[in-house]
Amino acid sequence: MPEGPEIWRAADKISQAVAGEEIIDLYFAFDELKEFEETLKGRKITSVTPRGKAIITAFDNEFNLYSHNQLYGKWLISKTPNEPDTNRSLRAAIRTKKGSAFLYSASEIEMLVDREVEDHPYIKKLGPDVVHPDTTYEEVLDRYKGDTFKNRKLATLLLDQSFLSGVGNYLRSEIMFCAKVDPEFRPKDCTDEQIEALAKYSVELSRRSYKTGGLTTEPELVEALKREGSSRKQYRHYAYDRTGKPCYKCGKEIVEIKTGGRKIYYCENRQKEYH
Repeated sequence: MPEGPEIWRAADKISQAVAGEEIIDLYFAFDELKEFEETLKGRKITSVTPRGKAIITAFDNEFNLYSHNQLYGKWLISKTPNEPDTNRSLRAAIRTKKGSAFLYSASEIEMLVDREVEDHPYIKKLGPDVVHPDTTYEEVLDRYKGDTFKNRKLATLLLDQSFLSGVGNYLRSEIMFCAKVDPEFRPKDCTDEQIEALAKYSVELSRRSYKTGGLTTEPELVEALKREGSSRKQYRHYAYDRTGKPCYKCGKEIVEIKTGGRKIYYCENRQKEYH
């Protein structure tokens, strides 16, 4: 499932392709949205805004397209009206003279008027967005320090969008790795130093991933590994999907555990024996 950085990049691409341009053609696969094909034709998109792992595409007549990619959904962009070559199922298409945006395989698509956006069941429960430039370190730190979440295991808490929106499976492993936190810990088990590090890296790594197209490792390490001939997969993350590979900080093997059906990657030497 795409995480916050990927959703922000998708929103950027949609905006660049179709925002501010007159819509010349619109298509929706679901019957309940068919009426909007004509309603929105000739209108313009005023903004494309990430909301957690969803995107709100706002039109200039108070309508908003809510889309959530879930596991398989994906936006594809084209400079022409022609669909990209893909076997995915088309759910929505927005065409302008400048470019086109196509949504494939997503199951959650709704049309909302302006007043309904903030009350949407998914949106109204979202915590601070770690990628959003207005979200501060202090806001995120307050989430980790608050009584509401202190008794929940971090491995599951970090996937809860009501805690911090935008964090997903790869970011949680990377955040706990950089903060030197045991994946079995709850916020209440952490030292003040660890809590501050969790808040710091929740923001820092999410925004780094957004800006770099998916890298969570620091630029100096990336450049060093590139010089050694490492592939993007090898230098992209510190711990995520690196089972059995040497930790970039201490040289010990990265290990994995499974919780809630999903894998967490960590360094035992760095995270389990940290004091």
